[in-house]
Amino acid sequence: MSYLLFSAGSALLCTFLLLVASPPTSHSDVRTDMEKLDALRRTIQKGRFSEAGSQTNWECELCEVGVTILKKTYGENKFQDEVAAALTQLCILSKLQDKTMCTGFTKEFKHEIVTIIGQTPLSSAEVCGLVVSDCSGPYDPTKFWKVTLPNTTKPPVTPPKPPKPGAPVSRVLFLSDVHVDLLYKPGANSHCEEYLCCRASSPVGKEGPVPAGKWGDYRYCDTPLWTLENLLQHLAQKQSEFDYAIWTGDIPPHNIWNQSRADQLNALNVVTSMILKYLQIPIYPSLGNHESAPVNSYPPPFVTGKDSISWLYDALAETWTHWTPISTKGNIAKGAFYSVLVRPGLRLISINTNYCYNLNWWLLLNTTDPAGQLQWLTQQLQQAEDKGEKVHIIGHIPPGTGDCLSAWSWNYDRIINRYESTVAAQFFGHTHRDHFELFYDMKNHTRPTNVAYIGPSVTPYMYLNPGYRVYEIDGNYPKSSMLVVNQQTYIMNLTEANLTDKPNWQLEYDTKDAYNMSSMTPADWDKFIQRLEKDDELFQMFYRYYYKSHPTQPCDQKCRTALICDLKTARSNDPSMCTLTPEVTWRDLRNYWTANRLC
Repeated sequence: MSYLLFSAGSALLCTFLLLVASPPTSHSDVRTDMEKLDALRRTIQKGRFSEAGSQTNWECELCEVGVTILKKTYGENKFQDEVAAALTQLCILSKLQDKTMCTGFTKEFKHEIVTIIGQTPLSSAEVCGLVVSDCSGPYDPTKFWKVTLPNTTKPPVTPPKPPKPGAPVSRVLFLSDVHVDLLYKPGANSHCEEYLCCRASSPVGKEGPVPAGKWGDYRYCDTPLWTLENLLQHLAQKQSEFDYAIWTGDIPPHNIWNQSRADQLNALNVVTSMILKYLQIPIYPSLGNHESAPVNSYPPPFVTGKDSISWLYDALAETWTHWTPISTKGNIAKGAFYSVLVRPGLRLISINTNYCYNLNWWLLLNTTDPAGQLQWLTQQLQQAEDKGEKVHIIGHIPPGTGDCLSAWSWNYDRIINRYESTVAAQFFGHTHRDHFELFYDMKNHTRPTNVAYIGPSVTPYMYLNPGYRVYEIDGNYPKSSMLVVNQQTYIMNLTEANLTDKPNWQLEYDTKDAYNMSSMTPADWDKFIQRLEKDDELFQMFYRYYYKSHPTQPCDQKCRTALICDLKTARSNDPSMCTLTPEVTWRDLRNYWTANRLC
């Protein structure tokens, strides 16, 4: 199911393109393309696409032919309706999804796919090289644009040192990926062959009736509202311990085939109201990929009219300014990013990582620094450097993951490299798991320069315990490094909570204690990775915490290589830091990541 979730975007596009096999006969210029598509359709109907090594090939061929046809027939509304009707039928026939999801996906994505494919200046091969995993094509996004860095000299780098014993410490609450399901129903089917279960409407899956627990479920289910409220009640009792909170997005549930703008705004309002009810500390939010409808749909500002994202950004500008200064409203409404001074000497910058997401198809119209966000980021960092401020960056999608387009990711890496003495820490979510990404110098990639901490999800989706984190930051005093000096991760054991009806948010582990780390500078994390490569007992501990104490399968050599490669890689689609062998190739790692990522 995790593979299906991650590949939903490319599979949906491929299915949609396949179904243009019934265009008006007047299109004689696409007749050859139609013959290719018809042959591919017969292959899929016979089930041959499931053969080992063949799926990527047919997906790529299907994508390129289908994009070509859509480009040639763009603008014919009658044709689009015919495609939509055929889409549902063949989606069901090919068993890509069940009837409910096939129908829903057609409704959700028809307009967006046709509009974007029809208007994109990219060739068919370039489009498919971006949206379909492993499609070889001429498009290399790293060659197409570069952010201009300010013409200032990079200050001499002084390796960060841990604070002195007894130095003040700030405690920062981290929440991410709450994915609240307002329709969650205890006892409903938790294994239903759909992307989201545990609802009254969830059908019985192949395993038969599998009732959902009261407080959540390890299978294909999101967070009940009362579980989120229980978490907030727990945090309210200890909020005096926190200086502020970071909230890195993904509020709605995973019913991505059946969501409306009204649904997403309602989820935003319900969760925001509940947080305001229980927490009276400053909260700094960032935007997830699930807040839009359709999911992952974040048009850049040049897209106006009914396709504009202003319906969401305007709502965020109102909601987020419960906590951020009114001066942030303009940038939030423009692109859902902002900069705020947390206290003298510490600036927090919230970025919108949907502008790097490879499932945000609107980027096919123009991938070049959407909304001018990275150029804005360099300006903010330069101003912070000039003022002697340290900066924390928050966002949703980690920049080094394969989910992030290479051009954006590699530009971001350049920015962090230039401002390594200013950026003290980075915080992301999205993966639902517990790990980090380490940045290295651009000269020879041997000197660690920065850390992006990737925190756990509140949702148990999928096969995880709900969790949150507390970061300890070098505190408020002159010349503070503002580095993360420790972190504690807390979880709720779902099995125990459902058996006893007494949810308990308990310490899972303290990082320095569990990993025997005296400090947590980038150099310390580099040494930790080296230990992981040699110490199997330490790796197994890390692997258990990676899954919030609920791993469902052992980690073989490909798994281990992939996880360690992830920790050392802050640039997407970059194999340079990975330990590759004939037994574990770059393709093996890409396949592993695809099979273990969520959308």
